[in-house]
Amino acid sequence: MEVDYSTTVDEKLPECEKLAKSGKLNEALEILMQMEKQTRLASDMISTSRVLVVIVRLCFESKEWDLLNENIIALTKRRSQLKQAVAKMVQEAYTFVEKAPDKPTMLKLIETLRTVTAGKIYVEIERARLSKKLAEIKEQEGDVAEAANVLQELQVETYGSMEKTEKVDFILEQMRLCLAKQDYVRTQIISKKINAKFFEDESTHDQKLKYYQLMVQLDLHENSYLSVCRHYYAIYDTPKVRNDPEKLKETLKRIVLYIILAPFNNEQSDFLHRVAADKGMEHIPLFRELLEHFTTKEIIRWTEIGTKYEAELKQGSAVNLVTEVFQGEDGKRRWQDLKNRVVEHVSLLGWTEPVL
Repeated sequence: MEVDYSTTVDEKLPECEKLAKSGKLNEALEILMQMEKQTRLASDMISTSRVLVVIVRLCFESKEWDLLNENIIALTKRRSQLKQAVAKMVQEAYTFVEKAPDKPTMLKLIETLRTVTAGKIYVEIERARLSKKLAEIKEQEGDVAEAANVLQELQVETYGSMEKTEKVDFILEQMRLCLAKQDYVRTQIISKKINAKFFEDESTHDQKLKYYQLMVQLDLHENSYLSVCRHYYAIYDTPKVRNDPEKLKETLKRIVLYIILAPFNNEQSDFLHRVAADKGMEHIPLFRELLEHFTTKEIIRWTEIGTKYEAELKQGSAVNLVTEVFQGEDGKRRWQDLKNRVVEHVSLLGWTEPVL
């Protein structure tokens, strides 16, 4: 039978708070535990919630962190405990995490809250946020693999109570950590949880840029140059980049280089001519000139390409800042791929004589 204990709770809570402040925390908790049982068995959700919140708050204010952890677990396990009351208690305790005096205390509280929220839909958001915080700590400690594992437990795309923007933030973090531990297959799987249409709203463009930068890293690992080019074009086609002259030029340079590096097929050819026709090419004349070699039916020789463009592409200049495309060991391989593309282009024109 439901009974309203709000009047009793109104009277008792201030008394308990005074007791705790005077150093009599245990006496205060004893009274609160009795009230918790009465309100819980009477199914008085509002009063039970208030009591649970005060219990954890008094433990926190008294700096009794072990007692705080014990009470969170004990109160969650009570028979016929009300879900809404547990949710309110967890939400209150969650605010204490950042206020912990040291890392061990913080970790213990996080683990306690993750334990009591496991498998409970009504506190799934709190569990997700706690897991994200734990992953941050693990990464700071240098344990990237464990950080990734902590976040991979979460299927945030199924959380009905979480805002879509926050879901995407979690998925992007899952992708980043999987890339950091070189788990490319899982990164590919996770990336499919984000629909590109989500980025149509301008308020999501920071997330859009982060997503496509991660996709660039993923597809560079597979040397999928055409996919990399598409990702950079998505970055280029963002107002934040379009309105920044330097970012526009640097992004467009990468689009040019990767579309040239991509092996010929119909899609590559269409994209190549699309890029060549873009008005932004006027800002990078050297790269426009390089691209023209691959959009015309004129024979090109590798020695000419090397002589004219190698220094600019590998070292850059005051006018053209160098990109990372031809840097390091990966850059050496891409330079060879560029040579192969020159040969491929010439062979497509029906030229059979050596061009190197």
